[in-house]
Amino acid sequence: MKLLEVKDLKTYFTTSKGKAKAVDGVSFTLDYGQCLGLVGESGCGKTTTALSICQLLPKEGKVEGGQILLEGVDYASMTEEEIMKHRWQDVSIIFQGAMNAFNPVKKVGWQIAEACILHQNMTKEQAWERAGELFEMVGIAKERVTQYPHEFSGGMKQRAMIAMALACSPKLIIGDEPTTALDVMIQAQILELLEKLRKELNMGMILITHDLSILSETCDKIAVMYAGKIAELGTVDDIFNHPMHPYTKRLLDCFPNIHSTERVIPDGIPGYPPNLIDPPEGCRFCPRCAEAAERCSAEEPEFLQVGPQHFVSCHLCARGGEQNG
Repeated sequence: MKLLEVKDLKTYFTTSKGKAKAVDGVSFTLDYGQCLGLVGESGCGKTTTALSICQLLPKEGKVEGGQILLEGVDYASMTEEEIMKHRWQDVSIIFQGAMNAFNPVKKVGWQIAEACILHQNMTKEQAWERAGELFEMVGIAKERVTQYPHEFSGGMKQRAMIAMALACSPKLIIGDEPTTALDVMIQAQILELLEKLRKELNMGMILITHDLSILSETCDKIAVMYAGKIAELGTVDDIFNHPMHPYTKRLLDCFPNIHSTERVIPDGIPGYPPNLIDPPEGCRFCPRCAEAAERCSAEEPEFLQVGPQHFVSCHLCARGGEQNG
């Protein structure tokens, strides 16, 4: 059995101008101990996908269709009371911006201990001890559990946020831009820590980022999202060395090639993502795609299998592909 199966997920936001289709038919799977990277431009649906899995959407957002199966249990069909029993214990999230994630007037250790008391039925003494163990697990001296957030550096706050996410030994952790606002050296340390913990604890992990470059050493497979849909899904080798969707290729072109002998300024992608309240017919990337054909603007492409673990949503890649069932 797969750890996580997301099937045709549709999450829409109600606005004064209509429903914004923030996530519109997203499907993927995740095995135990596996890491999936979600990448794409701002507003493409990465964070909304994560919040849908955890059922932490704002009041304007709602899962309108599809399934979110974690160990076979459909989170999309649960009430708020039911889902509260599963958060922290089955799935937890590391939010971006740990600088502002902690309550400034409560000790950091207590904020972690609270989750253990609420979800693991621990006593205060047991919860404090667990907080200390978690601090040591993420590389912070356990004596610092009694300190306040302002006494922690940015990197230490991020480590403490990871400790909080691990408090109830979840099966799945979602990292939403977990290295935002950290310097490059600290980013590398945080990513190495997440990788180490994932392998030691055999957790599934979803890592959300704008930056394709950090996924190559961290993830097993990558989903490239555009305008609420997955444009391409494959292993790290598939995405980096054999990209097929024009959007994936253009994303990769945005990064400089360090092996090139010429000084090349990376190209941007012309145009802007579509309005998700009234998205274009056909392929949503069509208005920005230099390779678009007439069919692309009229007919939405299917999500086709083009390799053992490689799927792409593009008419140009349809030849020889098989639909992902």
